[in-house]
Amino acid sequence: MDASNKHEDAGKTLEAQAKAFFDSAPPLHNSHKISQDLNHFIQHNSSSLENGEARRIVCVTSGGTTAPLEQRCVRYVDNFSSGHRGATSTEYFLKAGYAVIFLHRRGSFQPFCRSLPDDPLLECFEPTNDLNIQVREAYSEAVKRAYMNHHTAVEGCLLLKLPFSTIFEYLQMLQMIAISMRCVGPRAMFYLAAAVSDYYVPWKDMVEHKIQSGSHLLDVKLVQVPKMLSVLRKDWAPQAFCISFKLETDSSILLNKANAALDKYNMHAVVANELLTRKERVVVVTSAEKITVLRDNSESANDVEDPLIKLLSERHTAYIEDSSR
Repeated sequence: MDASNKHEDAGKTLEAQAKAFFDSAPPLHNSHKISQDLNHFIQHNSSSLENGEARRIVCVTSGGTTAPLEQRCVRYVDNFSSGHRGATSTEYFLKAGYAVIFLHRRGSFQPFCRSLPDDPLLECFEPTNDLNIQVREAYSEAVKRAYMNHHTAVEGCLLLKLPFSTIFEYLQMLQMIAISMRCVGPRAMFYLAAAVSDYYVPWKDMVEHKIQSGSHLLDVKLVQVPKMLSVLRKDWAPQAFCISFKLETDSSILLNKANAALDKYNMHAVVANELLTRKERVVVVTSAEKITVLRDNSESANDVEDPLIKLLSERHTAYIEDSSR
């Protein structure tokens, strides 16, 4: 069997695995409302701007997915992802003129809220003498800025926030977003920063109720999640500009892993980041080069996402121009 036949067979196998995953997944709640919101958002941002060009739209995925162990879930497999990268990047994408679909884990970091305390509802406010409450002076400017930035983006139909928790919700919503964004063509970007579960328990194999304690050994069979990035690139949104992420704790294998992901999933770029230095340094790996992006401590923004989004926006521009030739 030659290489092309092997590749074709592998593609058919992946498509079958993806279909089996979606066929067996529990129905997505509010799918009709999500579809309506997506269509309205994309249609609104597909109209021409003052310069005659249509706005670019990016789907930013953020936070980590959970893999439930019970249908009426009490226990689940999780990861440490806080969603900081996705939330911060969303701010810079908006600043760069993109409309952003923010597909995020419930309870994870949100755009424009990084300057607020971890529990803002309890710490940002204080009682007044007349038994009302007011924003503490220390947080007043931060709260006002966060509110105004968020309000401007949402009311201007530049930011659409869609929450998920489980791997089932995430992949169903990602598929909906990708298929809805087909009409955007090369102006669409996927910035896939979410930490997606590698393994899960298929819904049909899951117990319905809480797993009872009492045994010294809990035997749970986990199945590998189908690699949907290939399906996204090939079937869901074949013209979109796609960026994925590779996180490792071992720097000696990081770039090789990123290169492998670039080839395997046909990404336009892979952002390689090491766990301990991920907020200071990343490497953007493409088929032609490897570009190190560093946080600029002299800049007031002081986020590595600032130069990263500028670089990816430039590469997206070149991609759009190449696509029009």
